[in-house]
Amino acid sequence: MKADTSLLDDFEKNGRVWLRNAISDTDLQLFDAATMHQSKAGSRIDPNYTLSTVLAKNGSLRKAVEKLDPKARPVRVVAFNKSQSTNWGVPWHQDRVISVADKHETDGFKHWTKKAGVWHCEPPQELLDRMLFVRVHLDATDRANGAMQISVGSHARGVIPAADADKTVDQYPIESCDASRGDVLIMRMLTLHCSKPSEIQSDRRVIRIDFASFDLPAPLAWT
Repeated sequence: MKADTSLLDDFEKNGRVWLRNAISDTDLQLFDAATMHQSKAGSRIDPNYTLSTVLAKNGSLRKAVEKLDPKARPVRVVAFNKSQSTNWGVPWHQDRVISVADKHETDGFKHWTKKAGVWHCEPPQELLDRMLFVRVHLDATDRANGAMQISVGSHARGVIPAADADKTVDQYPIESCDASRGDVLIMRMLTLHCSKPSEIQSDRRVIRIDFASFDLPAPLAWT
Protein backbone atom coordinates (compact mmCIF):
# COMPACT_ATOMS: atom_id res chain seq x y z
CA MET A 1 0.00 0.00 0.00
CA LYS A 2 1.15 3.52 -0.79
CA ALA A 3 0.61 6.47 1.53
CA ASP A 4 -2.39 8.70 0.82
CA THR A 5 -0.82 11.98 -0.33
CA SER A 6 -3.87 14.11 0.50
CA LEU A 7 -3.95 12.71 4.04
CA LEU A 8 -0.21 13.27 4.36
CA ASP A 9 -0.56 16.91 3.33
CA ASP A 10 -3.26 17.45 5.94
CA PHE A 11 -1.18 15.60 8.52
CA GLU A 12 1.93 17.68 7.88
CA LYS A 13 -0.03 20.93 8.14
CA ASN A 14 -2.26 20.22 11.14
CA GLY A 15 -0.39 17.49 12.98
CA ARG A 16 -3.47 15.30 13.07
CA VAL A 17 -5.92 13.45 10.83
CA TRP A 18 -9.23 11.77 11.62
CA LEU A 19 -10.17 8.41 10.12
CA ARG A 20 -13.84 8.03 10.96
CA ASN A 21 -15.41 4.59 11.39
CA ALA A 22 -12.05 3.03 10.56
CA ILE A 23 -12.18 0.00 12.86
CA SER A 24 -14.26 -3.04 11.91
CA ASP A 25 -16.86 -4.43 14.31
CA THR A 26 -14.82 -7.61 14.67
CA ASP A 27 -11.68 -5.69 15.61
CA LEU A 28 -13.60 -3.46 18.02
CA GLN A 29 -14.71 -6.57 19.88
CA LEU A 30 -11.08 -7.71 20.07
CA PHE A 31 -10.04 -4.33 21.46
CA ASP A 32 -12.87 -4.64 24.00
CA ALA A 33 -11.51 -8.01 25.09
CA ALA A 34 -7.94 -6.69 25.31
CA THR A 35 -9.02 -4.00 27.79
CA MET A 36 -11.58 -6.05 29.70
CA HIS A 37 -9.49 -6.55 32.86
CA GLN A 38 -7.94 -3.09 32.98
CA SER A 39 -8.19 -1.70 36.51
CA LYS A 40 -6.22 1.54 36.32
CA ALA A 41 -7.17 4.81 34.64
CA GLY A 42 -4.28 4.45 32.22
CA SER A 43 -2.20 1.30 31.93
CA ARG A 44 0.08 -0.48 29.52
CA ILE A 45 -1.38 -3.52 27.78
CA ASP A 46 1.11 -6.36 27.72
CA PRO A 47 1.39 -8.40 24.52
CA ASN A 48 -1.19 -11.17 24.30
CA TYR A 49 -2.90 -13.25 21.62
CA THR A 50 -5.95 -10.99 21.36
CA LEU A 51 -3.83 -7.86 21.03
CA SER A 52 -1.54 -9.50 18.47
CA THR A 53 -4.56 -10.52 16.43
CA VAL A 54 -6.15 -7.08 16.34
CA LEU A 55 -2.80 -5.38 15.58
CA ALA A 56 -1.86 -7.76 12.76
CA LYS A 57 -1.08 -6.32 9.34
CA ASN A 58 -4.41 -7.47 7.92
CA GLY A 59 -6.36 -5.74 10.71
CA SER A 60 -8.42 -2.62 10.13
CA LEU A 61 -6.21 -0.43 12.37
CA ARG A 62 -2.99 -1.29 10.53
CA LYS A 63 -4.71 -0.65 7.20
CA ALA A 64 -5.81 2.76 8.47
CA VAL A 65 -2.34 3.69 9.74
CA GLU A 66 -0.72 2.52 6.51
CA LYS A 67 -2.46 5.40 4.74
CA LEU A 68 0.10 7.65 6.40
CA ASP A 69 3.06 5.30 6.81
CA PRO A 70 2.91 1.90 5.06
CA LYS A 71 5.86 0.59 7.10
CA ALA A 72 4.66 1.69 10.55
CA ARG A 73 4.30 -0.95 13.25
CA PRO A 74 2.99 -0.72 16.85
CA VAL A 75 5.70 -0.20 19.49
CA ARG A 76 3.66 0.74 22.59
CA VAL A 77 0.03 0.19 23.68
CA VAL A 78 -1.70 1.99 26.56
CA ALA A 79 -5.39 1.80 27.48
CA PHE A 80 -7.39 4.55 29.18
CA ASN A 81 -10.87 4.44 30.68
CA LYS A 82 -12.27 7.66 32.11
CA SER A 83 -15.23 6.58 34.24
CA GLN A 84 -16.96 7.42 37.51
CA SER A 85 -14.36 5.48 39.48
CA THR A 86 -11.34 6.52 37.39
CA ASN A 87 -11.83 10.16 36.46
CA TRP A 88 -9.03 12.62 35.84
CA GLY A 89 -7.81 15.68 34.01
CA VAL A 90 -4.36 16.61 32.72
CA PRO A 91 -3.04 20.06 31.72
CA TRP A 92 -1.62 20.98 28.32
CA HIS A 93 1.45 18.89 27.59
CA GLN A 94 3.40 16.87 25.04
CA ASP A 95 3.99 13.12 25.31
CA ARG A 96 7.69 12.66 24.67
CA VAL A 97 8.27 9.23 26.22
CA ILE A 98 8.81 5.87 24.57
CA SER A 99 9.09 2.39 26.10
CA VAL A 100 12.13 0.21 25.42
CA ALA A 101 13.14 -3.37 26.14
CA ASP A 102 16.11 -2.49 28.39
CA LYS A 103 17.99 0.55 29.62
CA HIS A 104 21.18 1.41 27.76
CA GLU A 105 22.79 4.81 28.17
CA THR A 106 22.70 6.19 24.63
CA ASP A 107 23.44 9.68 23.30
CA GLY A 108 20.26 11.75 23.03
CA PHE A 109 18.10 9.40 25.14
CA LYS A 110 17.35 10.88 28.56
CA HIS A 111 14.98 11.05 31.53
CA TRP A 112 15.00 7.33 32.20
CA THR A 113 12.22 5.90 34.37
CA LYS A 114 10.87 2.44 35.08
CA LYS A 115 7.08 2.06 35.10
CA ALA A 116 5.39 -1.25 35.88
CA GLY A 117 8.69 -3.01 35.19
CA VAL A 118 9.20 -1.40 31.76
CA TRP A 119 11.92 1.13 30.95
CA HIS A 120 10.84 4.46 29.49
CA CYS A 121 12.88 7.40 28.22
CA GLU A 122 12.70 10.53 26.09
CA PRO A 123 14.36 10.02 22.69
CA PRO A 124 15.81 12.75 20.44
CA GLN A 125 13.21 14.95 18.77
CA GLU A 126 14.07 13.66 15.30
CA LEU A 127 12.80 10.23 16.33
CA LEU A 128 9.60 11.59 17.87
CA ASP A 129 8.97 13.49 14.64
CA ARG A 130 8.95 10.19 12.74
CA MET A 131 6.48 8.44 15.04
CA LEU A 132 2.68 8.34 15.04
CA PHE A 133 0.45 8.86 18.10
CA VAL A 134 -2.70 6.81 17.36
CA ARG A 135 -5.93 6.80 19.41
CA VAL A 136 -8.64 4.18 18.88
CA HIS A 137 -11.98 5.19 20.39
CA LEU A 138 -13.97 2.34 21.92
CA ASP A 139 -16.76 4.60 23.24
CA ALA A 140 -18.39 7.77 22.00
CA THR A 141 -16.68 10.80 23.51
CA ASP A 142 -17.29 14.55 23.69
CA ARG A 143 -16.69 17.41 26.12
CA ALA A 144 -19.23 16.01 28.60
CA ASN A 145 -17.28 12.81 29.23
CA GLY A 146 -13.82 14.32 29.06
CA ALA A 147 -12.80 14.22 25.41
CA MET A 148 -9.17 15.10 24.79
CA GLN A 149 -8.45 18.55 23.41
CA ILE A 150 -5.60 19.27 21.02
CA SER A 151 -3.79 22.40 19.87
CA VAL A 152 -3.95 21.91 16.11
CA GLY A 153 -0.61 22.66 14.45
CA SER A 154 1.39 23.02 17.67
CA HIS A 155 3.63 20.12 16.66
CA ALA A 156 5.45 22.57 14.40
CA ARG A 157 6.97 24.26 17.45
CA GLY A 158 9.03 21.18 18.33
CA VAL A 159 9.78 20.38 21.95
CA ILE A 160 7.96 22.86 24.21
CA PRO A 161 8.94 23.27 27.90
CA ALA A 162 6.05 22.48 30.24
CA ALA A 163 6.16 26.05 31.58
CA ASP A 164 5.44 27.40 28.07
CA ALA A 165 2.61 25.02 27.16
CA ASP A 166 -0.33 27.21 28.22
CA LYS A 167 0.84 30.29 26.34
CA THR A 168 1.74 28.24 23.26
CA VAL A 169 -1.70 26.66 22.81
CA ASP A 170 -3.28 30.12 22.50
CA GLN A 171 -1.43 30.56 19.22
CA TYR A 172 -3.24 27.65 17.54
CA PRO A 173 -6.85 26.47 17.06
CA ILE A 174 -8.15 24.28 19.88
CA GLU A 175 -10.08 21.18 18.84
CA SER A 176 -12.23 18.94 21.04
CA CYS A 177 -11.63 15.35 19.96
CA ASP A 178 -15.28 14.34 19.74
CA ALA A 179 -15.48 10.82 18.40
CA SER A 180 -17.72 7.83 17.84
CA ARG A 181 -16.89 4.22 18.58
CA GLY A 182 -14.49 3.01 15.90
CA ASP A 183 -13.04 6.42 15.03
CA VAL A 184 -9.24 6.74 14.85
CA LEU A 185 -7.22 9.89 15.52
CA ILE A 186 -3.60 9.96 14.34
CA MET A 187 -1.39 12.76 15.67
CA ARG A 188 2.16 13.93 15.63
CA MET A 189 3.82 12.95 18.89
CA LEU A 190 4.63 16.57 19.77
CA THR A 191 1.09 17.91 19.39
CA LEU A 192 0.05 19.69 22.59
CA HIS A 193 -3.02 18.13 24.18
CA CYS A 194 -4.98 18.15 27.43
CA SER A 195 -7.97 16.46 29.01
CA LYS A 196 -10.61 17.61 31.48
CA PRO A 197 -12.45 15.32 33.92
CA SER A 198 -15.69 13.75 32.78
CA GLU A 199 -18.83 15.57 33.88
CA ILE A 200 -21.12 12.55 33.53
CA GLN A 201 -21.16 8.89 34.54
CA SER A 202 -20.01 7.25 31.35
CA ASP A 203 -17.14 5.04 30.24
CA ARG A 204 -14.71 6.73 27.88
CA ARG A 205 -12.38 3.99 26.72
CA VAL A 206 -9.51 4.83 24.42
CA ILE A 207 -6.52 2.77 23.32
CA ARG A 208 -3.41 4.74 22.51
CA ILE A 209 -0.90 3.02 20.26
CA ASP A 210 2.46 4.49 19.26
CA PHE A 211 3.68 3.47 15.80
CA ALA A 212 7.15 3.66 14.29
CA SER A 213 8.65 2.50 11.01
CA PHE A 214 12.26 2.34 12.21
CA ASP A 215 14.44 0.47 14.70
CA LEU A 216 16.05 2.21 17.64
CA PRO A 217 19.85 2.57 17.63
CA ALA A 218 21.46 -0.60 19.00
CA PRO A 219 21.60 -1.84 21.69
CA LEU A 220 18.23 -0.11 22.35
CA ALA A 221 15.15 -1.97 21.12
CA TRP A 222 11.41 -1.48 21.20
CA THR A 223 9.48 -3.47 23.79
